[in-house]
Amino acid sequence: MKQLLSIISIFFITISFAQEKQDKERLLALKNANNYVYEGNNLVSEDDYVSGEMAYRKAISENPNSVEGNFNLGNAYYQKGSLMEALYRHQEAANSSVSKEEKHKAFHNIGNILMQNKKCSEAVEAYKNALRNNPTDDETRYNLALAKECAKQEQENKDQNEDDKNNDENKEDQDQKDENKKDKDNEGDQQEDEKEDGDEKEKEGDDQEDDQGKPNDDKDDKGKEGDKKDEDKKPPKPQEGRMSPQQIKNLLEAMNNQEQKVQEKMNAEKQKGVPVKTDKDW
Repeated sequence: MKQLLSIISIFFITISFAQEKQDKERLLALKNANNYVYEGNNLVSEDDYVSGEMAYRKAISENPNSVEGNFNLGNAYYQKGSLMEALYRHQEAANSSVSKEEKHKAFHNIGNILMQNKKCSEAVEAYKNALRNNPTDDETRYNLALAKECAKQEQENKDQNEDDKNNDENKEDQDQKDENKKDKDNEGDQQEDEKEDGDEKEKEGDDQEDDQGKPNDDKDDKGKEGDKKDEDKKPPKPQEGRMSPQQIKNLLEAMNNQEQKVQEKMNAEKQKGVPVKTDKDW
């Protein structure tokens, strides 16, 4: 029994020494981390960002959850213009923070970095998180108002770009439709021209066939001309209901002879003194 108690006592004493050692090492790491943070702050204040960055990294190496190390390293990156590295370090600081004040500072700086990157909507959320941890900070509230206005303009620009894109797509579709219609019209005109060319060729073929028949027609015409000459030599045949020229000539001669006889008779009567009756032209 005494032996068992001795073993248990030794066990607890060993655990106690191990815990004490770990606590000493942890305290030493925190002390070293704080020292490196202090050193980094002094270097950055002298614009020696390269050495300051190395000091902050040593602080984080001693204590990976060092809020001061990540926060100050993020500020150093921000001042150098390395915004992506600064954003990452402030996010680490926000995740490692245990107090509201630390979280407020981390989220406030995250909002500033996002505003620099023209990510206004995300900056609005960051400033809101900062105000949740410290609602009395007027600077954060002012930055939130700016971020909201920026996000509004960002959304309007996005909507305008969407409208322009849709208009461009609609215009391209309309242009394509017009182009297709034009192609169809040109195709129809081409088919019509080809049809007209075919009709003209067909007509030319008919004309050529007619030309090939012309020699026979000429012969027939020559024969007709010969027949006409023969008919001219023959005396004209009187047509029914009409007098021939010879009959008219004979009739005129008979009328002249008759008139001459009447005139001779009248002259003979005048010589005898016998009055002559004439028809009056009344």
